[in-house]
Amino acid sequence: MAIKIRQYNGEEDYERISQFLIEIFKKGDIFFNWLQPRWEYMHHHPFVWELDLTKIGIFEESGRMVGVVHPENNPGICHFQIRPGYEHIQPGMFDYLEETFQGISKSTNRMIRGLLVNEFNPDMEKLAADRGYERWEKFGESASLYKLEEEVPEVHLPGGFQVQTLADENDINKVNRVLWRGFNHSGPPPEEEIEGRWLMQRSKNFHLDQTCVVVAPDGNYAAYSGIYYIDQHKLAMVEPVATDPDHRRMGCGTAAVYECLRKVQAQGAEIAWVGSDLEFYKSMGFITKFTEYPWIKFLD
Repeated sequence: MAIKIRQYNGEEDYERISQFLIEIFKKGDIFFNWLQPRWEYMHHHPFVWELDLTKIGIFEESGRMVGVVHPENNPGICHFQIRPGYEHIQPGMFDYLEETFQGISKSTNRMIRGLLVNEFNPDMEKLAADRGYERWEKFGESASLYKLEEEVPEVHLPGGFQVQTLADENDINKVNRVLWRGFNHSGPPPEEEIEGRWLMQRSKNFHLDQTCVVVAPDGNYAAYSGIYYIDQHKLAMVEPVATDPDHRRMGCGTAAVYECLRKVQAQGAEIAWVGSDLEFYKSMGFITKFTEYPWIKFLD
């Protein structure tokens, strides 16, 4: 059957791709395609407002989805989601990328085009190299795994600090403050960021009673950890995690993440992934399993 390519059609395709990612997921220590929570998180993060989602390319065979080409946080850098057994469509997906996407690199301020390639996908690496793309080693994105086989450790916080969920208190200004400061932005948290915080809380698998914060003695949130749980695969994805610079190296971030893990473990989660290889996560027991790298071509 011939493969047909069409562009993204709003909410209908959002749900279809979400189910597609759940359907094609295979348990193991590596995965070629996105976990469904990453797709959900992308659409409920403010950077989605900078993307033209209608450019997303959907590859179908007899109406059955077999591939998706889409950006995430830069309109020039894409990801490929491919149904197992359809790896032969990769050149066509690359063609679609080159015909459709480009964007400004924030690190170089130059026009680029590229895609993320898992380090265990040599065919795609060769295809990218043959088309003149180069691998950016320093911008690799790692995936680390935590197995929820045993009781999640407790963290003893300094006096006056306590862990709770957003079901206990969902103060959006405090959420805005800890995420703004926790990701090392300077100055007071802008009020215009709050709309994006509410957007994050509207996703299907965002749950107030699974999202954890550490409350400091002054009442502000010292740390924040989100988590998205997919019951079909008994897996969770930790995202985002932030600790206020005033409260780092006190166990606050660790306490927030561990509490999230406890929450989903109680729901039946067997594993949790995080998109990072930071020592912060390794010290908690996450083990880095693989890295994907951007392959980039400058267009100016």
